[in-house]
Amino acid sequence: MSQSFNRREFMAGATFATASLALSGCLKTTAAVSSGLSATGFPSFNPVKARFRKPGEALNIGVIGVGGKGWSDWTPMFENGENIVALCDVDRNTVDRALAAIAKKGKDPSQVKCYSDYRKMLDECKNLDAVTVSTPDHTHAPAAIRAMKQGCHAYVQKPLVRTIWEAHYFEQVAKACGVVTQMGNQGSSADGFRRNVEILQSGILGKVTEVHVWTNRPVWPQGIARPEGSDPVPANLDWDSWLGTAPERPYKTKAYHTFNWRGFFDFGTGAFGDMACHTMNLPFRGLKLGEVISAECTQVEGKNKDTYPSKSMVKMTYAARQGMPEVTLFWYDGKLKPSPEIMPQVIASLGEVPNTGCLILGDKGMMVSTNDYGQEAYVAMKGEKKMKAASKHEALLAIPQALPRCCKGGQYLEFVNACKGEGKCFSDVDHSVPILEGMLVGCIAQQVPGKLMWNSSKQTFGNPAADAMLRPYIRRGWEF
Repeated sequence: MSQSFNRREFMAGATFATASLALSGCLKTTAAVSSGLSATGFPSFNPVKARFRKPGEALNIGVIGVGGKGWSDWTPMFENGENIVALCDVDRNTVDRALAAIAKKGKDPSQVKCYSDYRKMLDECKNLDAVTVSTPDHTHAPAAIRAMKQGCHAYVQKPLVRTIWEAHYFEQVAKACGVVTQMGNQGSSADGFRRNVEILQSGILGKVTEVHVWTNRPVWPQGIARPEGSDPVPANLDWDSWLGTAPERPYKTKAYHTFNWRGFFDFGTGAFGDMACHTMNLPFRGLKLGEVISAECTQVEGKNKDTYPSKSMVKMTYAARQGMPEVTLFWYDGKLKPSPEIMPQVIASLGEVPNTGCLILGDKGMMVSTNDYGQEAYVAMKGEKKMKAASKHEALLAIPQALPRCCKGGQYLEFVNACKGEGKCFSDVDHSVPILEGMLVGCIAQQVPGKLMWNSSKQTFGNPAADAMLRPYIRRGWEF
């Protein structure tokens, strides 16, 4: 999008197809639109089919976002023997630390190409088999989609992308190119998580109609205004590449880079988008949730025009599916929690509501998860006054294993193996896009007041303010 089109401007009646066609007049100068729009409203492209290595061969990996979470994403792959052939990070100091780590393992760092702009890396490195993308949220889709169009498999940190339009564009490109994808919600690989999913999918809790999910996040600034003024850009930082697709704004020390960007609408998805990929993962998989049909922010503190609120509660309704009823899901952030009154068994057993987790209420029993990743859970069947560990509850022991267990090395090596034709990823687009769509509907509800009705098949709220947030702002020169 040109800089003249602001993300907060209304697009009345915007579906993906009609919004793209209606906007084509102001987008003709961008490379994506000049190449034509498909019937879905996404830029058309000629897919390059994925390249698969054989078991035992090393992948050539390009790392986009080297430090922070990125460090824990690429290093397990490197230690598994995969080739790190390119490093891309806006902070040169981070790249230098990575080169030193590579040299320490006996590899020649001079063979690794280094960049601050992922566009240049992808233009020059034609030998890549896969990329990792561990950047601020607004860069996930632009970097990963460019890479996938070149036939690269993509491991992308959560949340997969920042907007609903990007989520479905990501899915279309991934499937057209036949690439392996994995969203970085690492808890998915844990045996305890997969066992708890099996318990829920067995139906032992009966009809589940209510779920509560909460987090102690944000632990970064939210509910604040954009800082005024500017500071000199550090010599080691490529600020223009850090901004990427986002609207231009001046650099401010510690305001955005390296961590505090998460709460800003232009860069992140706030506590909801960041943490629900973990904390909602258990009920989403275990209850086979799919389409969100409504969302409303029922409690909010610190609401403003620049960042997500400091505290919020969002009520969402998931549609009935496969003979199971509608589910009302309540999301809490900013250290808000559900009332202890709805879970006396939890209080009797644990003494308090955990700081993070989820509560799943059925007519035959309940389950509570006590951490971000759904690995640890307790169950009380109807009539029981206390919870028991799910791994020890007598009523659950006979439930058979129905899901594969992850390989040694967790989610990272599950991705590596899939890129070599061995197995598939547990958090590929068939899972990551549906769970993300619901979360992003919730993120929009945090910004637009009132009850929002979401039509997933038409990809519209029928609400101009909400529909204006379906698509990203794309700065000229950063089209993807």
